[in-house]
Amino acid sequence: MPMSCFNSLNKMPAQYYSHGDFLKVNFGGFVPLSTVDWRGRSVCTVFLRGCPVRCTYCHNSAILTGEDFRDTEEIAGMIHDARLLISAVVFSGGEPTMQRDALVALAAKVKEMGLFVGVQTNGVFPGTLEMLISRGLVDRISLDIKARWERYDNLLKGNFVQNVQKSLELCRSAHRSGDLPEFETVVTLFRGYEDEVQHIAREVGDVMLVLQQGVQGNIRPLSLAEMQAVADRIERPVKIRTREDGEVVYESNRRRGVACQW
Repeated sequence: MPMSCFNSLNKMPAQYYSHGDFLKVNFGGFVPLSTVDWRGRSVCTVFLRGCPVRCTYCHNSAILTGEDFRDTEEIAGMIHDARLLISAVVFSGGEPTMQRDALVALAAKVKEMGLFVGVQTNGVFPGTLEMLISRGLVDRISLDIKARWERYDNLLKGNFVQNVQKSLELCRSAHRSGDLPEFETVVTLFRGYEDEVQHIAREVGDVMLVLQQGVQGNIRPLSLAEMQAVADRIERPVKIRTREDGEVVYESNRRRGVACQW
């Protein structure tokens, strides 16, 4: 019988599932081939079930809870079958770092296959990220920043901000030292919250900042031009992701006045 996947929201994942000889993973889904989860690479994407955060705009709300326990060997087999078409595996969720032991085991198996490892995370479990980085098991981390720090816990209805700050500093330091080859922070941007970007840009420092088009209900999403106008206010290069235009690297009009396709 599997245990709860986190002990408490002191944000330490439990020692995760073992049954017989195999470690268990609470599985959320598998995409055998994707060209949008890691720009410039063909990847497969593994979704791990469960997340302590409840973002109202989450597009994977169906896997925030529930149980579908699989042997990690089964998931590794799925990746192995896809390996001829891909160069990397992206772990997403849910929140993949919530399942520390299973994620570390799967990342190690991916590395044994000669593939790169990417993780998309909300940063709530910095201990998992530290383990992945220290063992050389991750090549790219995309860290979601939900809001400016003073609004974080109230917005997400939990005590999350300190752990996210730890994750940011951990990844930033590892990227600077070369222990983490690629690192980006991602802000999902909705109409009416454009002013958040200036605060978040200061908080993340010189890390690559991604402005991602938020889509929720009947709210009209920001266009590429509107998101470029937001980027102009912070006067730094950013990546902008929209459904209509994909991903572009944008240099503020106040600096150079150019935008180039990524």
